[in-house]
Amino acid sequence: MTTPAKQAPEIRVLVTGAAGSIGGMFWKSEHQTFALRLADLHTAKLADAPCDSRQLDVSDYPACLDACKDIDVVLHLAGMPHADADFHADLLQANIIGTYNIFQAAAQQGCKRVVFASSAQAVEAYPLDVQVSETMAPRARNMYGASKVFGEGVASAFAAQTGMAAIAVRIANVADFQPGQQHSPRDVAAFISERDVVHLLACCIRADVQGYHVVHGVSDNRYKRLSIDHTRTLLDYRPQDDGFALLGIAA
Repeated sequence: MTTPAKQAPEIRVLVTGAAGSIGGMFWKSEHQTFALRLADLHTAKLADAPCDSRQLDVSDYPACLDACKDIDVVLHLAGMPHADADFHADLLQANIIGTYNIFQAAAQQGCKRVVFASSAQAVEAYPLDVQVSETMAPRARNMYGASKVFGEGVASAFAAQTGMAAIAVRIANVADFQPGQQHSPRDVAAFISERDVVHLLACCIRADVQGYHVVHGVSDNRYKRLSIDHTRTLLDYRPQDDGFALLGIAA
């Protein structure tokens, strides 16, 4: 008699910023793949979610600690996402204090990994004709980008000090490109489709990696603002889309 193979237990994932655009894409696609706990400051868009959800202010450390209880991986998408955000009014609580709180709470609760949503803005000050690799130093153009550089530093520090794995994902231009639309060369080169960003984040959760890593979030564009060579190898990332092709731009 053959004994049925045991199924691997579901990975328990806390998704912060779950009511945001990327968070919504992720849980709607992956709620049957992972055991998700959704959290956001604004929960109206989570009312019909088929998984556990709660309100979470990431600047509130006790709330972060509670949210991270019995979680394997934190997908930290919460934060202020705008390049022109004011540091004191918008970034300090959400992107600085909130990021530290999530990493500290994850470590305190014994989480195995934090996947941190960094941004292409962390390296946006490189010239446009320079393709940025995952190993190049951060070079922010604005305080939003600087806040993401801070988050990458926090991720590195917690990985080094606690042994918890940390992956910083420099997500670029998440968009829905259609033929005939007009976009800047930079935005086309930095394009990542909805299905590719969801796939990339799922790869970050599943990958058999330890320590701290930076990976890049762009699709398989003809020219890529950010290199994904290391990202492909590390995570088995297999993007399906090309921004140039979706816009009908001839080779």
